[in-house]
Amino acid sequence: MPHRVLFVCTGNSARSVLSEATLNAWGRGRFEAFSAGSQPTGRIHPFAVAQLQAEGIATAGLHSKSWDAFSGDGAPRLDVVVTVCDSAAAEACPVFFGDFHRSHWGLPDPAAVEGSDADKAAAFAQAHATIKARLRALIDLPDAVWSEPDALGPALDRIGAIQAGTTRD
Repeated sequence: MPHRVLFVCTGNSARSVLSEATLNAWGRGRFEAFSAGSQPTGRIHPFAVAQLQAEGIATAGLHSKSWDAFSGDGAPRLDVVVTVCDSAAAEACPVFFGDFHRSHWGLPDPAAVEGSDADKAAAFAQAHATIKARLRALIDLPDAVWSEPDALGPALDRIGAIQAGTTRD
């Protein structure tokens, strides 16, 4: 059974969607990724779609959704919930309850960048570079870490500190 990872943010239009799509593309059946928001915008940010497409990552089926889809009867069993809001920017980060590991992988919101389209595209590329570095580390976690609850939490938290350029991008 694959490791199920939910990426949560407020709007579910950029960081969490970039994470979901990339992990599903790279997970090789070991992972099943989802994303959701506490206050979903109802659409995927066009620069997020463009960034994924530029990387050759499928965007079909991606949509902004509420985290309500991941609680209650019929919700998929989750192994890990990762919040990706930027608490350093005083962005409210949703709290999600359940029987799973939690980790915070804060990341500045590329959707909040103002300026030219080139500035916005650069912000999405930078955010995605950090997401990719973190997801490579997640994918590289040995099975023994996944089966040891006391080891998984600290390993996930260390991954959240990775920035683009600090590992193989």
